[in-house]
Amino acid sequence: METDTLLQTDDKRTNNRDKNRKFTSGKITDDEEMIDLTDARDNLENVNDRSRGSTNLMDSLDDLPPGIGTYEDFHTIDWLRDISRDRLRRRILQKKRSNSCLDKLKKAHDAWSGWLCVVCVGISAGIFAGLIDIGASWMTDLKEGICFEAFWLNKEQCCWGANYTTFDSEKGCLQWHQWPELFGAGGDKGTQYTIRYVMYVMWAMLFATLAAMFVRVFAPYACGSGIPEIKTILSGFIIRGYLGKWTLIIKSVCMMLAVSAGLSLGKEGPLVHVACCCGNIFSYLFPKYSKNEAKKREVLSAASAAGVSVAFGAPIGGVLFSLEEVSYYFPLKTLWRSFFCALTAAFILRSINPFGNDHLVMFYVDYNNPWHIVELIPFILIGAFGGIFGAIFIKFNIMWCRFRKNSKLGQYPITEVLIVTLITAVVAFPNPYTRMNTSELIKLLFSQCGPEDDMNLCDYYNRTYTDASSNVQIASIQDGVKTALWQLSLAVLFKLVITIFTFGIKVPAGLFIPSMAVGAMLGRIIGIAMEQIVLQLQNTPLDICTARQQCITPGLYAMVGAAAALGGVTRMTVSLVVIMFELTGGLQYIVPLMAATMTSKWVGDAFGKEGIYDAHIHLNGYPFLDSKSEFQHSTIAHDVMRPRRSEPPLSVITQDSMTVDDIETLLKETDHNGFPIVVSMESQYLVGFVLRRDLSLAIGNAINNVEGIVSASPVYFSSNVPVTTSVRGGPSPLKLRKIIDLAPVTVTDQTPMETVVEMFRKLGLRQTLVTHNGRLLGIITKKDVLRHVAQLENQDPDSILFN
Repeated sequence: METDTLLQTDDKRTNNRDKNRKFTSGKITDDEEMIDLTDARDNLENVNDRSRGSTNLMDSLDDLPPGIGTYEDFHTIDWLRDISRDRLRRRILQKKRSNSCLDKLKKAHDAWSGWLCVVCVGISAGIFAGLIDIGASWMTDLKEGICFEAFWLNKEQCCWGANYTTFDSEKGCLQWHQWPELFGAGGDKGTQYTIRYVMYVMWAMLFATLAAMFVRVFAPYACGSGIPEIKTILSGFIIRGYLGKWTLIIKSVCMMLAVSAGLSLGKEGPLVHVACCCGNIFSYLFPKYSKNEAKKREVLSAASAAGVSVAFGAPIGGVLFSLEEVSYYFPLKTLWRSFFCALTAAFILRSINPFGNDHLVMFYVDYNNPWHIVELIPFILIGAFGGIFGAIFIKFNIMWCRFRKNSKLGQYPITEVLIVTLITAVVAFPNPYTRMNTSELIKLLFSQCGPEDDMNLCDYYNRTYTDASSNVQIASIQDGVKTALWQLSLAVLFKLVITIFTFGIKVPAGLFIPSMAVGAMLGRIIGIAMEQIVLQLQNTPLDICTARQQCITPGLYAMVGAAAALGGVTRMTVSLVVIMFELTGGLQYIVPLMAATMTSKWVGDAFGKEGIYDAHIHLNGYPFLDSKSEFQHSTIAHDVMRPRRSEPPLSVITQDSMTVDDIETLLKETDHNGFPIVVSMESQYLVGFVLRRDLSLAIGNAINNVEGIVSASPVYFSSNVPVTTSVRGGPSPLKLRKIIDLAPVTVTDQTPMETVVEMFRKLGLRQTLVTHNGRLLGIITKKDVLRHVAQLENQDPDSILFN
């Protein structure tokens, strides 16, 4: 567990508390300051005298043991340290470049290994996405029937080889056998409906049970969307196993099961998690990424772009999503590699062609009907509805997740999944718009009515088609459209309520598709209403149509509504517009999408600044410091640093006056993440900082492998060792200068917290030391900053813990 402060527990050091308080109280007289500085100068002179001894003693740890510089689970990485280590590694390679052909080959391999890594990630992400799309489509159709001639084919693929000119999306073809037919229901429609109903619910329960059990037994990290955790990991937090091979396998399988169960969730969000798992696994094949956590996050940023690329068929949108939504550190070379990774993933998925329509997604649209400037009014209205929907969803979903977390319900995750699945299946089946697969529903709502469509949404009065490629005539609605409108209205309410309870259960659950479905249904309703209003205004000064051609496209309203709802939930802007543009391929729809998306964000921000992913990060207590928020309080570092006046003094290590036994005792009595190195207990002048893990590994390795190192051996963190320590048969000294950070980030006690917070955000700090006149006073960790921000915002500061 990462320790927030470095508190003193050794009774020997309690005598220094009063001396430290002279600096914290702010009442330091000139005499006291002169005395302290004189004592420190004498101390430094003594140290210099002692250090003039042996200068030829070799460092006891020339070859540092494995594990030095690595991090433990649930800890924050040190960005500055890892980036500096990478620069040192590159400088060493640069110096060796002209020595031999082997060195030149190593330099070339180091240069192109990053590109090779992202290519492997893109290929694997495309393959996994293709397999997931194919498997989810097959299992979804399995709830309706089966293909006897080839059981591994879904309904559409089963009928591809049939010699029929028509294909009924409801009944399929002769090769496709529905469950009532297999049970010999005959022509009784009531019996057929009952059998379809029962089989739909049974298959849904089976798929949900398998998904929940696989997640619970094999990979608990495979549940949920994964994007909040990916954001936290990319910000520098370590969660071992979250991006492992078991998580990748179980999440891929259970994603297909959860989607096929008919739950109100999608697979597009979890595809980001799947792609990042691929990125983490492949990074271990390249030492410069496997041994450097900061460099590894460059690969993970590219992998998240590939995940969105295969989810929506939008490589550019994936790169912008990684930049805008999830990445914390995004240098220019990561931008190039992210684009190349997303492009590779999209190409592989296009080659697999999982939907058989030469497109990367099921709801691709290809119409390019023009829109009128007057339509910006309903587009903005749709954006406002999307922002309200997002605010309502975030508020009640967080309330329900907090209730689950703090009640006994959280102890029965499989039972909760089964209850939600049963309610979803029983309520969704009677309504055709909630029964069908959500991606197929979005495809239906985005589409334009044509001469071959006989569904309720296209039931218009006296509409004729002279040419399949020509514009459709505007006409009044009939009973079919009216039936579809109230069914869509009920579906909007049901999807809103059930998604609140579904997002957060212990199965892979994405939020992109359910949010887009709600927005698309609402947009289609408003589009049909606008179409009828324009019809009533024909032959009036407000008429915007000519020659009775269809000038209002309800499918466009559905598309704008999908973007508005997703923007209201996630608060994405630029990346969302680009994703929707790549979905449609219509450049002329960018303005409506931008207007609706910005309106959605503005309205949503009026109710709360956080998107759904940031809200879940705070709910789970992840140590994530949002770079987009502003710190607007007038506190200083002294108000936040630890230790406080009522707490024990700081635990420190002196550079040349402690033994191995003293340091081992300090490690046993404390659980701090690191320790400042000072000149002496009296002076408290700062020398550097050493991590607990590095110190423990170094001492353990020295005791086991270096001859003469015992408990009484003195430990030196300075460059030289006195002669007296190596003569007269005394214990050998242990020199550990290589493992300390000689340039830790420090601030004075009067530094404004606004500056400290910006340092933590921009530099990715793990901790900063607080000094006064060069003397150590305390420490501020990332969790101290988060607790301080939470306290100032009237939140519970103790919630900033990883659970």
